[in-house]
Amino acid sequence: MSRQGLLRPVERPLKGKIPLYKTEEEREGLRQASRFNAQLMDFLRPHVKEGVTTDEIDRLAYQYTVDHGHTPACLNYCGYPKTVCTSVNEIVCHGIPNNRRLKAGDIVNVDLTTKVENWFGDQSETFLIEPVSVEARELVQATFDALWIGINAIRPNGRVNDIGRAIARHAKKHGLSVVQEYQGHGIGRAFHQEPGVPHYPCAAGRVHIKSGTCFTIEPMLNQGTWRTKIDQADGWTVRTADGKLSAQFEHTVLMTDDRLEVLTITDDGPQQGHQF
Repeated sequence: MSRQGLLRPVERPLKGKIPLYKTEEEREGLRQASRFNAQLMDFLRPHVKEGVTTDEIDRLAYQYTVDHGHTPACLNYCGYPKTVCTSVNEIVCHGIPNNRRLKAGDIVNVDLTTKVENWFGDQSETFLIEPVSVEARELVQATFDALWIGINAIRPNGRVNDIGRAIARHAKKHGLSVVQEYQGHGIGRAFHQEPGVPHYPCAAGRVHIKSGTCFTIEPMLNQGTWRTKIDQADGWTVRTADGKLSAQFEHTVLMTDDRLEVLTITDDGPQQGHQF
């Protein structure tokens, strides 16, 4: 979720080698962090509703995390001031929680990252504050489907570009654009690490996904242009350049020898194939 971790891959690639988590102990650490992160998302789910402020959502996330003995990974990360990111309507990502109350017709992405025993889990969902417009619902549905299309495109020792190519093809079919300045990222003992995971095919996506690679897939789809702008007032909030709606979904995944594990599946949230 950081400015460092999600920059345009062709301009500012992440640095370092791709960590490979091979032992069962390492993989269980990844699973535990991701399971708690999913649990936190389910805890917040009933609170993401009309009339609630995004600050209230943030406070709930902070208290739940520390009450369970874990660390809110976003808080103070590169100076970010809150526990979660809440990105409403035309905000693409990194929206800072505030006293704005959610209202009917809004769509809001809630992005969570938790540190559990020195391991990180990361995910996000876009929520509909009903009733929403047909166009907003279609955008959210297409973005949710894009996440799973990207996940299902991955094969052992495949390339990162397999993800981006599948997502870009899907977005084009629905008349939507894929944000290019921000990308998924490796995750594990560090919040952001290699590989960078662009959601469109490009030179940075030629990397092979080897067994033991843990990373996020988090496509951001826009109704209009893929281009974005950052609010100068806070240096974090990323908006669509044309003011049109944006949506995002994210999971943390782990490649094993023979399959991909999706680590941040929730009990109560939308599963693959869900219709909004």
